[in-house]
Amino acid sequence: MRPLNNVALPFESYGVSHKGCVRQINEDSYLMEPRSGLWVVADGMGGHDAGEVASATIIEHLATIGIASSAPDLRARFEDRLRKAHSDIRDISDQRGATIGSTVAALLVMDGKFACLWLGDSRVYLVRDGKLSQVSRDHTEVQELLDRGAITEAEARTWPRRNVITRAIGVSDDIAVDFRQGEIRPDDVFVLGTDGLTAHVTDAEIEASVASAMPQAACEDLLAKVLARGGTDNVTIVLVRIRGATDGASSEPLAGGR
Repeated sequence: MRPLNNVALPFESYGVSHKGCVRQINEDSYLMEPRSGLWVVADGMGGHDAGEVASATIIEHLATIGIASSAPDLRARFEDRLRKAHSDIRDISDQRGATIGSTVAALLVMDGKFACLWLGDSRVYLVRDGKLSQVSRDHTEVQELLDRGAITEAEARTWPRRNVITRAIGVSDDIAVDFRQGEIRPDDVFVLGTDGLTAHVTDAEIEASVASAMPQAACEDLLAKVLARGGTDNVTIVLVRIRGATDGASSEPLAGGR
């Protein structure tokens, strides 16, 4: 397989992260490594000076992923670094005598293919042909209740324990990463977001924003919506657009963020 930076379909990406209107600090972290074919959001938990450590530890390890030789190699590198981050976070928890952890949602792209991997309730969406679909599936108590038919979608929106997650990095002895893969197409847009986004913005609004704007403008529009509606949690958004042949001759991946 060819290295990522020779892939025929280039892409551009943009990311934003904000502490929101209520929280004192931002426990979210994100990573964009377009030359490696990796984009990540992570939502830390564990209170002041703990959740941010957990999410930052994940990002620090994944930032060393380098350039893979193949799509399977890229996934192997990702999972290796995630396991190391998990071990480090567990050590920090032991030292502090308190459980800390983080969700993670990641997009890997190489050789015309994509893979999404996640734990927790940070999400990955795909907007294809103007239609949004949720690629990831929340690891939460409320999702398990929905899957069993114990509650309705309407009840889930106000369920008292709707934010209780069932999987995260650093929390249990081992990690179980969910995984979906497929082939990329020109003009595909992937949206990675922590739950601070989906708490205030609907799927339909994400779809409309992404369909009508480039990654930077869409990110900033979605962030503005979250903040205008109270921003009760940290919020992080990363958009990755697969560029079509009419977007220009450049084959270099583009990225930006704040």
